[in-house]
This record gives sequence, structure tokens and C-alpha cells, in this order.
Amino acid sequence: MKFVKNDDHQRVPIKSWCDPIEDGAMAQATDLSMLPFLHQHVALMPDCHQGYGMPIGGVIACKDVVIPNAVGVDIGCGMVAVRTDAVADEINTEHVKKIMGLIHKAIPVGFKHHDDAQQWDGFDRAPDIPVIQQQLKSARNQLGTLGGGNHFIEIQRGDDGFVWLMLHSGSRNFGYKIAKEYNDCAVRECERWHSDIPNKDLAFLPIGSREAREYIEAMNYALDFALESREQMMASFMMAAASVLGCIFGKPINIHHNFAALENHFGKNVWVHRKGATIARTGRIGIIPGSMGTPSYIVEGLGNPESFMSCSHGAGRAMGRAAASRNLSVEDCDNAMAGVVFGRWGKDRKGRIDLGEAPGAYKDIESVIDAELDLIKPITKLWPLGVVKG
Repeated sequence: MKFVKNDDHQRVPIKSWCDPIEDGAMAQATDLSMLPFLHQHVALMPDCHQGYGMPIGGVIACKDVVIPNAVGVDIGCGMVAVRTDAVADEINTEHVKKIMGLIHKAIPVGFKHHDDAQQWDGFDRAPDIPVIQQQLKSARNQLGTLGGGNHFIEIQRGDDGFVWLMLHSGSRNFGYKIAKEYNDCAVRECERWHSDIPNKDLAFLPIGSREAREYIEAMNYALDFALESREQMMASFMMAAASVLGCIFGKPINIHHNFAALENHFGKNVWVHRKGATIARTGRIGIIPGSMGTPSYIVEGLGNPESFMSCSHGAGRAMGRAAASRNLSVEDCDNAMAGVVFGRWGKDRKGRIDLGEAPGAYKDIESVIDAELDLIKPITKLWPLGVVKG
């Protein structure tokens, strides 16, 4: 842990593994620390940066409430990784390009969806909640698609000598619609109750209320959707890799980092909200990705109670997308991607070069890992060979 902040006006301390931390993220953490229903403390992971309402890379435990913005808009966003038996020293650039070509044919990225509805038995057990029912038709074509932003598909070389496959994706439109619906509801209810919260972006729903029950059910359905979506994409990824490398695979690691769950911490059952944070219970295997040009890590949790048994979900942003495009140069970003097969830099909606996902837009992954060695133990280090971005 880097530091503890505990001013007189805070109800609970802030315990941070992130130092330095940007002013906006600290202001949001301070607002969290003033909430009357928080349990023990606010925990900030080393990848922490400003989000909406609650910092990304933040973990809180709440007594008898859920906060939609403390989960975020991409409910169930997460990682899946699998080790192949392909020897890393035997894979070359042509292999990587062939696999990436097959991925582009099999997995829609960005705003693209499947032309045909995808199969999943979870569609038959969708909750009878309006926001879910309204999205079911489009979700059938979104299942197994990557999305955009920081989502990616990556071929990697491990320090264990093998080729690894990894991808990062979420719940597509389900997460956004659920988050908006129930945050708006929470704001209305908190205004009606004259609730003691420092910021309406931290509006909450009391456990036991109809709205909280619906949110939790909808959230859990989005988690299931996101998990299945990653499984289907990884199945396509594995098929592509097998056709080029003739490899077989280990058991996939499939985890999420935007969710809330009822857990027991410091002797009390509480709703732990992890927004851009991963479970790191003792022995639990996790994934901490870097940026598209830097290493990622397979890790083992140490079960540190001070972080509510959590760790970072990635490197974390050093600057926003717009700031990255303003401050970084294409030449420097190209140099940072040396040796990695990737598509050229895209453009934003105004036609400008978008460098928002370049390595320079993210924190140094080695510093992030070093800051949380009391939370996790690194197992395998993975270097990118080829990257597909949303």
C-alpha cells in the first residue's frame, strides 16, 4: 500500500496503492469516503484514474445499498486468456498475420455486429425486466463481438516459452442501458429521500427495494452475457490459431472487473463494488493486461483483506483519449509498437488520427505490478505479437 488518507471530514479512510494519483480521481475517492453506508475504507488500485462518479480502479464495500455508477457502464467487462502448446520461438510474423486475418473474418469489432443471431441458451432465461427485454433482439447479434474503445484481441509470447491468446470485452449495449436506467432511477429516489450523499453521481438503491432487486438481477444477467460473449470469441480465436499453428489449448481463464457482489469482509456481509478491479482471493488466477504495445501478466491472488481481496484490472490510463491524440505523436506511437503486428491508427469521428489506445496513453505496467505485489504474485509475463483493436 502506498498511502492512507484520513481527513476529519471523511467518514472512512482512503487506502491507495496508486501514487501519484490524479486530482480528479482523488476528489472522487474523497466523495466516496463521505458516504454514510461505506464499510471500512475506500481502496484504490495502482491503475486508478478518474471515471464517472467513482474512479476506475476503485473498490468499495457498501452496507445494504448498491451504487450503479460504482459498477460502471460496461457491466461485466473483463478478460479471457488461454495458453497454447505452440512454442513461442517457432511463431513468426506470417503466422501472426494469418491468425489476425482469420480473426477479422470471424469476430466483428468496433460498431460491427454479426449478420445472424447467435445461439446462447441464456437468451431463453432472460429476466422479465423492461431494460433487458428491450435489448434482447439486438443482443442476439452483439453476442460474440468485440466492441470498441480499449477492447482488444491479442496474440502473445509468454516467458514460459508458449504462445498465449488473450482478449478483453464487455456486455456491449446491455451494460450501458442497465447502468443508465438504474442510475437515473437512483438519482430520482435519492432526491426524493433527500439522501446524504456528496455527489448525485453516487446515487444509490437500498437493498430490498424493487429497484435494487431489478438492478442486481439485470447486472448479473449482463455478467453472464459478457462471460458467454468472451467464451464464444475465444472459441473462434482458438480455431484460428489451431488452423495456423496446429496447437492445442489449456483451460481458459475468464474473469470480469466491473461488477458488484455480496461478500464477507471484516466480519460483515457487504456489497463489494469493483469498478475496473479484479478479484484477487488467495490462489485465484487473474489477468492484468498492459497496453497494446506492452506486456501483460497472468497473476495469482494473495487474498489481501486491505484491498477487499482485489487487484488492478490493467495498466490504467495516464491520459484521456483526446489528450493522448493531442499530446502524442504518430512517430513515437509507431516506435512504441515496434515488432507488434497491428492495424494502423484509426480516426475519430472528426477525421483526426486517434492515438487514444497507444501505449503512451497508459501507465507503465511494470510500475503498476510493482505497486501491488502485496495483492498478487506474477506467474507469467506475456509480450504482444499481434493486436486487433475494436
